[in-house]
Amino acid sequence: MNLTLKVWRQKSAADKGQIVTYPIAGVDPDQSFLEMMDVLNEQLVEKGEETIEFDHDCREGICGSCSLQINGEPHGPDTGVATCQLHMRRFKDGDTIVVEPFRAKAFPVIKDLIVDRSALERIQQAGGYISVNTSGNTQDANAIPIPKEDADASFFAATCIQCGACVAACKNASAMLFTSARVSQFALLPQGQVEASQRVLAMVEQMDKEGFGNCTNTSACEIECPKGISLENIARLNREYMKASVL
Repeated sequence: MNLTLKVWRQKSAADKGQIVTYPIAGVDPDQSFLEMMDVLNEQLVEKGEETIEFDHDCREGICGSCSLQINGEPHGPDTGVATCQLHMRRFKDGDTIVVEPFRAKAFPVIKDLIVDRSALERIQQAGGYISVNTSGNTQDANAIPIPKEDADASFFAATCIQCGACVAACKNASAMLFTSARVSQFALLPQGQVEASQRVLAMVEQMDKEGFGNCTNTSACEIECPKGISLENIARLNREYMKASVL
């Protein structure tokens, strides 16, 4: 396939970025989007030009690093996959593809397509943990009975890969889906009850402090989430927050 890429180039958060057009020929439909970007960078190296910086790590849809806005959609036109799992057969010969970084005040651009998503880490650090008895009289977690429905819902919330697609998809750049997944992961289990009130209050406070917007209730976050994290978690977060606020 022959494609035209319009890629956002920006040296740092302090610099003014711009869209730069790159033609690329001979793209294999079975290549992943990141493999196609690798080929483009190889061509830029051969020309003596500066390569396009983008984030990646596992390339297996697990780490969440490959966060790109492709034709206005976080992770591109496929559903249920991260950018690294998006294949070029989803595009047509002659297509023009616009590639940008995730757009959010809380995600400042580091360079080109790489943004600083450490704000999500700070939300996690604010309350994403549990107390464990290490006195020598510990209880085996497998010995604690948990309804399967609750265990399944907790595991599903824990599948969030912290990519930030929910933030990029939201017109208010809200991190409610991410935060609610982290809260739900523990709220559904007995091990998470010790810090339950402290956790939800601290994580929501940190979320607001980082500059994320309010939930828009448009469901864009759930649709674009590569792991399909449910909006039910946001409802649970709201319940947990209200309960913690009146205790």
